[in-house]
Amino acid sequence: MKSFIFIVFIILNFLPCVFAKPVYINTDFFKKFNDEYLIEYIYRTIQNNHQIKEANSRVERFRYEVKKAVADEFPELSVNANYLGTHFPPDDENIFIKRNSFILPFLANWEIDLLLKNKDKIKSKEALYKAELANQKATYISLLSDVASAYINILLHDYLIEKQKNILKNKNQNIDLENKKVKFGISDVFTLNKEKEKLKDEIDYFDNLVKNQKTMLYNFSTLIGESAVNFEEIKRGKIEDFDYTESIPEIICSDLIYSRPDVIEAENRLKSAKIDITRVKKEFFPKFNIIGLMFFDTAGGGNFFSWNSSFAFLLAGATQDLFNGGRKIANLKIKKARYKELFEKYKQTDLVAIEEISNALNLIKQDKNLEKSSREKLILEKRNNALAKSKLDKGIISNSEYLDHEISLNQKEQVFANAKTSRLIDYITLYKALGGEL
Repeated sequence: MKSFIFIVFIILNFLPCVFAKPVYINTDFFKKFNDEYLIEYIYRTIQNNHQIKEANSRVERFRYEVKKAVADEFPELSVNANYLGTHFPPDDENIFIKRNSFILPFLANWEIDLLLKNKDKIKSKEALYKAELANQKATYISLLSDVASAYINILLHDYLIEKQKNILKNKNQNIDLENKKVKFGISDVFTLNKEKEKLKDEIDYFDNLVKNQKTMLYNFSTLIGESAVNFEEIKRGKIEDFDYTESIPEIICSDLIYSRPDVIEAENRLKSAKIDITRVKKEFFPKFNIIGLMFFDTAGGGNFFSWNSSFAFLLAGATQDLFNGGRKIANLKIKKARYKELFEKYKQTDLVAIEEISNALNLIKQDKNLEKSSREKLILEKRNNALAKSKLDKGIISNSEYLDHEISLNQKEQVFANAKTSRLIDYITLYKALGGEL
């Protein structure tokens, strides 16, 4: 008996574990941006983010659902300890049963899986487990993509704020010059007020940048599993040094669509639903059970645990439910409707996958062109700024005119930084659209 229990325990604990593989996430993609802080935050997110921990626990729950289904394959064995009190007519001398006795029954019940209903249940649970593994991977990819995108946007805002400070400094210098012009009658108050209005616009833009940056830092802290009050401790690099060091493919193999975790999840949920239809159909057939009972007692004359004090029987047969046809038919229709629902969802998931990948590739192409155009404009602006500095030194233009060139240069640098950021985030979008296979 001990050997049998030990073998059952080993089977129950290790048979389903073939599915319990750790989720693989392509974190090497983030190393290609050549930023040590980004890699650190990616790993901290994997370790600390509570949504990831929730997904891990959900996968663990489904793994034990498979174990539970496997456990249903084995017989049920139970034992009860009972006190038996009896009363017989005192004059009947033919009764040799003790009035107070102890009974220890062992009951075994085993539903023989001749129709493989439980095997179907196990396969269905395994498919759901694989679907949950895919969902776990999707959670990882989504969160890591959000972390990378938020980090890039924080770098962008650092740069925009720095350039905006230069613009505000130049604007204030311009207003000082306009004040002097008004004082000496060279300019009028109308022009001065227009310059002040422009300064107010630039101040409002600066305040919005600071506001958005703090919001991003709060969100970023939460993503990496830390308190938002520690947002000032977020270390980071510079957008000027941040870039993708490898090339992005212009054409994507269609097989990568089917490696997306949402497609894999939809496929496995569909498989589970199909298996459930087969399993429910088998409910229309009889159940085959074996019931065994053996108990030992102290009521008779024999010793406890001896054959003289034992009683046993074995019952085998088929059981068929009566008047449950309507319920079973309704259950079958429910499973079929569920299968159709998941089938349509699977087809829609495929379409969305193609759309997201195509859209990501298109965004990369267009944003590369926009970045190239903004880079060319920035180069021209730098040349114009150098010429303006030369003219200023020679006294050909005024300080006010040169400051306008300085402001224009800082604005062109902001435009270029925005274009570069859009391209980099497009890479993250493609990584997410390909299920991390980039």
